[in-house]
This record gives sequence, C-alpha cells and structure tokens, in this order.
Amino acid sequence: MIGYVTLGTNDLERAAKFYDAIAAELGTSRMMEWPGAIAWGTPGGGAGIGLTKPFDGQAASVGNGVMVALEAASREQIHRLHEIALAHGGTCEGPPGPRGDTFYAAYFRDPDGNKLNAFMMENGAVA
Repeated sequence: MIGYVTLGTNDLERAAKFYDAIAAELGTSRMMEWPGAIAWGTPGGGAGIGLTKPFDGQAASVGNGVMVALEAASREQIHRLHEIALAHGGTCEGPPGPRGDTFYAAYFRDPDGNKLNAFMMENGAVA
C-alpha cells in the first residue's frame, strides 16, 4: 500500500551517508537522485525512502509521533542496522530486543532527528 516515504533534511550530504549505509545493509542503494533530493530503494521492490530539502525552502523539522519502519531479515541484521545508524550520526531510541512475543526491533534517529526502526515479525506473524 505504501509506495515510498519522504523525510526532510537540512544537510543532504550528511544525511545521504547515513542512508547509503542503511540501504547497503538492506541490500539496496540509491534509486534516483536530483538536486536537493535522493531516493533509495529497488525499482519494482518494496517501499523506498526519499530524502529532500523542503520544497518551501523552510527548515526541515521532525514530525512528533512519525516513524519509518525498515523490515529486516533477522535479529542479527537488526543489530547491525542499529550499529550502522549510530556509527553514521544516528542516535539510539531503544536498543535491539523483543517487544512482545512476536516483534523484535531496534529504534534510532537519523542525523536530522527523523525516527526509524529496524524490525522483524517472528513465528510467521504478519506486520
């Protein structure tokens, strides 16, 4: 149902390094790029992420309660994504671990403060 998510940034070059590293761990890369914006994903694949300086020229800001969830293949990948995020200017919003019986996740913010998580559903549960 979701085609892609776009997040704002005030420093595209800095933020691009963060998302290049996250995308590489998830097996994808930059899909499109133009002045002031970059999109990561796989054409014909799942939803991608776009990063842009706001069109109105105002400063990008973080939406309170907004979060982008990145589906991971394993607990190990969730741990790696969390480590990659922190190593590339992100901050921890909750270390990797179980949340309930079938949900495993780690939470972090990108260098602009946008909240993300890496997650997986276990035991065949559907998100």
